[in-house]
Amino acid sequence: MDPFDAGASGILRQPKAVWATAGASVVAFMGIGLVDPILPSIAKGLDASAGQVSLLFTSYFLITALAMLVTGFASSRIGGRKTLLLGLALVVVFAGLSGTSDTVGQLVGYRAGWGLGNALFVSTALAVIVGAAAGGSAAAILLYESALGLGMACGPLVGALLGDANWRYPFFGTAFLMAIGFLCITVFLKEQPKPARKTSLLDPLKALGHGGLASAAVSAFFYNYTFFTVLAFTPFVLNMTPYKSGAVFFAWGVLLALFSVLVAPRMQQRFGSLKVLGGFLVLLAADVLVLGYGDHTTAIVCTILSGAFIGVNNTVYTELALGVSDAPRPVASAGYNFVRWFAAAAAPYFAPKIEEWTDIHLPFAVAAVTALLGAAVVLVRRRALTHEAEELEPRHATQDGVAVFADRPPKTATRPTETATPPTETAARPTGSAN
Repeated sequence: MDPFDAGASGILRQPKAVWATAGASVVAFMGIGLVDPILPSIAKGLDASAGQVSLLFTSYFLITALAMLVTGFASSRIGGRKTLLLGLALVVVFAGLSGTSDTVGQLVGYRAGWGLGNALFVSTALAVIVGAAAGGSAAAILLYESALGLGMACGPLVGALLGDANWRYPFFGTAFLMAIGFLCITVFLKEQPKPARKTSLLDPLKALGHGGLASAAVSAFFYNYTFFTVLAFTPFVLNMTPYKSGAVFFAWGVLLALFSVLVAPRMQQRFGSLKVLGGFLVLLAADVLVLGYGDHTTAIVCTILSGAFIGVNNTVYTELALGVSDAPRPVASAGYNFVRWFAAAAAPYFAPKIEEWTDIHLPFAVAAVTALLGAAVVLVRRRALTHEAEELEPRHATQDGVAVFADRPPKTATRPTETATPPTETAARPTGSAN
């Protein structure tokens, strides 16, 4: 069954709490690409270099990665609703402070605080949507991926529209929108059931002891380096006005959203998750290489086109990470994200450095290599990724509904006993989300 067909009719019929959380998620993901079209403007306004301004991504995602060890610890003790509100409050405060920065150092520091708030919010919102959405996790995944895609598409556009007047305005705008999200969740979301067992700070790291989850995380690490080379370094290569740069990344985000929600599920059903993932990583590598060595028009086209490859890869990694191990979904998500977000912190730092040491083309060659390394991990570890996911699929299926957040699967959940048929890649389509 096509998960999109299964969830399309029910995805719009969600409780108000789900819509409030999804709406705030859109704004949270907007914050990632918000600074893209205004990076040159920020550099000019604060008299900073491209490398210094790229640290806005590095500080944001470095703290986000480290915070993944804290999110489950916090939500299992104070509850999902309070964790969401704490994350939103931190984003409101630090996004607002970002707009008041007088130096690039201050802005980098405020973005770090923003990253902490975003980590608390996004990781918990994921569990809340999966747990409370009508239609099971198939509809929840579509809803969450839609929020991600819409946020990634609108972030650069909003950044361009507000940033063309003043680079500070996008930060104030984000603080305002997240404040609205705070009010909506306060009104519409009731407290979620707490997990049966409190999550420790080390649980996400212990979860990475599972070979399948570790393989997915390592592959996603290499992929994310490529992803964020495109997102954080390309604006300096394109060297366009905020409006034009915003338009390019808006088109990029639209393709990301369409391919993550509409194309990826159908391709997975037809070809299998691992073949789709490996193939689209290779396509992304080729696209990034052409982006780096082509002329200006080619760079624009390849930047936009990369959104399609990134959209498919995001969805497949998302489902694979949470379906491949027997760890509770919030714990598996935290461990997976802890690894992959380090690459999102590394790419914006190293890409400008590589340019300084060599030329403007080599950062994209490195990004192409990391995408191929991600595909190589999938190829080498395909049996662990496929076999484990196939065995655990019935167990994950029983976790749909509120039990996802509470982490109390029904006692009837058992692993399949039939082992005569070898595992196939088509079976490796677990449910869940790890973004």
